[in-house]
Amino acid sequence: MMNILIILLGIILLFEALYHEKKKNRIPYLITKTTLSLLFVTTALLQPHSVPAYYHYLLIGLIFCLVGDVCLGLPQKKAFMGGLVAFLVGHVLYILSFSSLIPVSHWFSPGVFIIVVISALIFFWLRPYLKSMLIPVLLYIVVITIMASGAWAVFWKSPFQISGRALILAGALCFYISDLFVARHRFIKEEYQNRLLGLPLYYTGQFMLAFSVGFMR
Repeated sequence: MMNILIILLGIILLFEALYHEKKKNRIPYLITKTTLSLLFVTTALLQPHSVPAYYHYLLIGLIFCLVGDVCLGLPQKKAFMGGLVAFLVGHVLYILSFSSLIPVSHWFSPGVFIIVVISALIFFWLRPYLKSMLIPVLLYIVVITIMASGAWAVFWKSPFQISGRALILAGALCFYISDLFVARHRFIKEEYQNRLLGLPLYYTGQFMLAFSVGFMR
């Protein structure tokens, strides 16, 4: 019942955030988005956690993503860099959380190769627009690629129940795809469609990862 209430509240907050973004209500948008991000941290806290290492790494990663959300909601360029660093650390912690479920030595597979190729194509798509941000964005793409590869390995190779593994893979891929819209908005074209598509993907991914804590059995 609690998880259902969390999902309903999350949907309401998401629609409210999209509304404020559409109307360019910056402060209400930032408040709503921050509240929604606090909710996915709270969601992880409320789940039973039978794999403590996974829970602790993921929880700290979610907190860093919360910080990143606040930074990306601010207009300053330094705030964007702060958000990029916060999400980078968050992804590193997600990588550690996945490595607690299956050793990194077991991550390699044809599926991981496909993820790497897609990430390379994304980088070459963005490269003409990056200018001074080329190195930070390249580093971020490398880390998020490793994160997505870890989620892929957890799904296909770890011994945990299918529901938890599916939440991890789907959540990580939603997060991965949502970053395309963040990059497009920041470097190519600022438009509402980036938020309309990116925010639901991002929050769906984060909540899936938060809920996965309770299904790792």
